Amino acid sequence: MKVIRTMAALVGVAALVSACGGSSNDVGKELGLQNPLIHFVHAIPSGPAVDFLVNGKALQTNISYKNVTNFANISTGQTTVAYAATGTTTALASGSFPDVAKGHEYTVLAVPGSSGADIGLIDDPFDKGLLSGSARVRGYNASLNASNLDLYLVPSTNTSIASVSPTMAGVSFKNAVPASGQDSVYVSGGTYVLIATTAGSKTPIFQSNSFDLANNADWLVTSVPIGGVLSQLLPNQIHLLVAQGGNTSQPALELTNTINGQ
Repeated sequence: MKVIRTMAALVGVAALVSACGGSSNDVGKELGLQNPLIHFVHAIPSGPAVDFLVNGKALQTNISYKNVTNFANISTGQTTVAYAATGTTTALASGSFPDVAKGHEYTVLAVPGSSGADIGLIDDPFDKGLLSGSARVRGYNASLNASNLDLYLVPSTNTSIASVSPTMAGVSFKNAVPASGQDSVYVSGGTYVLIATTAGSKTPIFQSNSFDLANNADWLVTSVPIGGVLSQLLPNQIHLLVAQGGNTSQPALELTNTINGQ
């Protein structure tokens, strides 16, 4: 739970964070003063371009697969979200956040479901320490063909997972780890590899090339099936998308599986 602080403390800490290269927006989030922020991730392979709707109105439009929208301000309170084929308001899938709060970040994902388009919802309370430079990471499973996953974020210099615990364990289909409403996992910046296994197993079904994770990064790692036709999905054939949070719109990074060249 966020602690209520005085405005004098806010000014002092904001000045200190600024001097250290931090973000005043992060200060506002941590103190629960920043307006709620929301963004949208299109995670349906071969899915059509869509418009992102908030309370029945288009907030961002013409979003294609792998695209991640900028964070946008929304109002507090109960909020309905949906996405629709571009140019329409007929929802392909919808959901709601019962009590949108200041200082929180909200993520809405278009994901493939068992019988068509589905939706994923994440409420991130953003409890990052005011002086922390750590990166924030969360996992989400949008792969019906890999219904329970363990995700390992390991240094590129030592990719053995035999004696380490998953960074994000038991990520079940249409769920996040840490769960919606809980804070992200915090790690130091560095050069890493992402490895996915079936939950409880130490046998990789996915291993990425190495990549750089910067301090203060805000990442959502989402598993997606290879291909978009449900009837043709083979078990555990997945890619990982990395949606990077922030205020610069950019496509998610799609990591390729180095196992068997998938």
